[in-house]
Amino acid sequence: MEESATVEVVVGRVGRAHGLRGDVVVEVRTDEPDARFGVGATVQIEGSRRDLTVVRSRWAKGCLIVAFDEVKDRQGAEELRGSVLVVDVEPNDDPDDPDEFWDRRLRGLTVVDESGKSRGAVKDVLHMPAQDVLVIDVSGEEHLVPFVHQLVPTVDVASGRIVVSGIPGLLDSNAEEAR
Repeated sequence: MEESATVEVVVGRVGRAHGLRGDVVVEVRTDEPDARFGVGATVQIEGSRRDLTVVRSRWAKGCLIVAFDEVKDRQGAEELRGSVLVVDVEPNDDPDDPDEFWDRRLRGLTVVDESGKSRGAVKDVLHMPAQDVLVIDVSGEEHLVPFVHQLVPTVDVASGRIVVSGIPGLLDSNAEEAR
């Protein structure tokens, strides 16, 4: 089976319309909003492959407001509400900083404790105000682990694993905690 040359990545979700000219508020889901939503950038609506070209964008009160060439009025903007915006990227594209990771590269990594024992897998990454949080699936049960060096000392994307500190209760099931 031939591998795809690119990977589809979610970069935002369209929120409410803003004004009468077709601008929308975008809930950002990327670490590079200025690049992904800069003038001339193209995004697609997930599932439809409909292209949207950014003609202007600006930050206002912590919200990203974007105008797309293909959306001319408020009605068009309202029709986009709830749409998930995606871009295609190279599958092995990584950030320049060795201590930064794309969510898509973390999902599915095997989680091991400091002794090397497999404990589960990374299911998702939550971006919280204080820090990012890993959602780790341990035998069908989700555990939230702050993505900080003290708790996650090693991330090895190439070998497909991360090491999580063996702090009691961090990855233990509720049944084990009740004992």
